[in-house]
Amino acid sequence: MSTQIETTFKVQLDNRDRKTVFFRAILVAPVFFFASSFTVDNWDNRNTSSYGLLILPVVLALVFRGVYPSWVLTFNKSLFALVNRICAYFLLLTDDYPSIEESEAVSITYPEIDGGRTLNRWLPLIKWAMAIPLFIVGLAYTLYAFVLLVLGWFSILLNASLPDYCADGIVRTAQYWNRIYGYAILLVTDEYPTFSL
Repeated sequence: MSTQIETTFKVQLDNRDRKTVFFRAILVAPVFFFASSFTVDNWDNRNTSSYGLLILPVVLALVFRGVYPSWVLTFNKSLFALVNRICAYFLLLTDDYPSIEESEAVSITYPEIDGGRTLNRWLPLIKWAMAIPLFIVGLAYTLYAFVLLVLGWFSILLNASLPDYCADGIVRTAQYWNRIYGYAILLVTDEYPTFSL
């Protein structure tokens, strides 16, 4: 079993719905607002918010108890899967509207962190800093995926199909970011992610 998050997207290449692709940003808004309701806004009105995942309880539990709380892991897994279903829809990988319940559109496999496998107690304090080079490379991959997204958007509008190379680049970029989140945000692995797509 891998010690990284592995993500599988169910990609729809042919017979795409041109109307929903054209209005995708508008159609995704309700489920996006639903997922956004899990974010925690600061009280000082600076319009800054944290990602809806529970991070601080994990850091504290790992540092002081050496345990990843199972209830936090369950919540983070569910919210992370929802965010990935929304991304799959928004990034034109599927025409199936993102479900707020589990679905087959996205499958995420987590490394085993129960049953004797322990995480380093002190790494959660510095993982975010160690991930900075990964974030920088990820920005370049995101630009690449954006170009593929625009090409894919035009291809779906004109031909009702998403080219395989567009889908592959977008999926690999999403998988790359999920590995980073697994390492630096979700804290489910101590293995440093690779820089490759």
